[in-house]
Amino acid sequence: MRDREYLNEPLFFWQGGIKLRQSGIAVDIPRRQPLAFVSHAHSDHIARHELVICTPATAALYQLRLGRRPVRELPFNEPVEIGGTRITLLPAGHCLGSAMLLVELKEHSLLYTGDFRLGPSATAEVAEVPPAEVLIMESTYGHPRYRLPPRDTAIAMLKERVEWACEKDLLPVIFAYSLGKAQEVTAILNDLSLPVYVHKKIHEVHEVYRRFGIGLGKYEVFSPNVRPPAVVIMPPGATITLGRQPIFTIAVTGWAIDPRTRFRWGVDEAVPLSDHADFDGLLSLVEMVSPRRVYCLHGPEIFVEHLRSRGWDAHSLGRPTQYRLF
Repeated sequence: MRDREYLNEPLFFWQGGIKLRQSGIAVDIPRRQPLAFVSHAHSDHIARHELVICTPATAALYQLRLGRRPVRELPFNEPVEIGGTRITLLPAGHCLGSAMLLVELKEHSLLYTGDFRLGPSATAEVAEVPPAEVLIMESTYGHPRYRLPPRDTAIAMLKERVEWACEKDLLPVIFAYSLGKAQEVTAILNDLSLPVYVHKKIHEVHEVYRRFGIGLGKYEVFSPNVRPPAVVIMPPGATITLGRQPIFTIAVTGWAIDPRTRFRWGVDEAVPLSDHADFDGLLSLVEMVSPRRVYCLHGPEIFVEHLRSRGWDAHSLGRPTQYRLF
């Protein structure tokens, strides 16, 4: 999208990323900024900013990853005025502490989503979606092929494969992102009454979740002496040393809707459980916000075309970042 198409937006401008007019707050820009809103603590959304605005849980996770940094913690649903602009953080449903940003100035309003998920989660706050005049949204799964199975179906699939592996005297090793997915998988698998072991990096994040009152069930830090029946949760790409113990590897990712995912991840099985909204979830968000204009980030251009075909004034911000998987 060319700069002139949004030069007249009263609440934001684009300068290698989203910046709010009036307050100068940079929004989820992963490069050092004087003042930045961080929607959540995944590595592609954080940097060593001079001052960060975020929720208390995101602050704890941000500092776990980058060390002690200056933060201004804002609880959900408590509006504040910064630089003449009113901002409110609302739950995004993506991972613990993840937030949408509602920006209000006089008669104008803007909602920025970052990564989000509608519906229930085992370990994240349920998303709250307000109306707004302008919507800036992530659109990771913005292709109609990215329709995920019902959450209960994906969870049942994961549990069934873990139980099957244990019955075959295989050790199920699950690869899940250290922040967000690994906590949800830990909580889900506690239903099976199997010992759960987690990589030390995941354990560090688990401890932050526990400090914020999120129940994950029982788990221990992984050691090479683990044998089935048990289950191990590791970050993607982590190595596992078990001697001659045969294992059964499972990737837990929304990209598992593409049957080639297990080959890309180098695993035996891939389960489509995601902490992002799928294609239908993205469309639902737009309907809920009912904006006059929509800007899409971090997804395929085809999503903008779909929104326009439905009558929305939709545009892309920045360059599309989504790979073609199909």
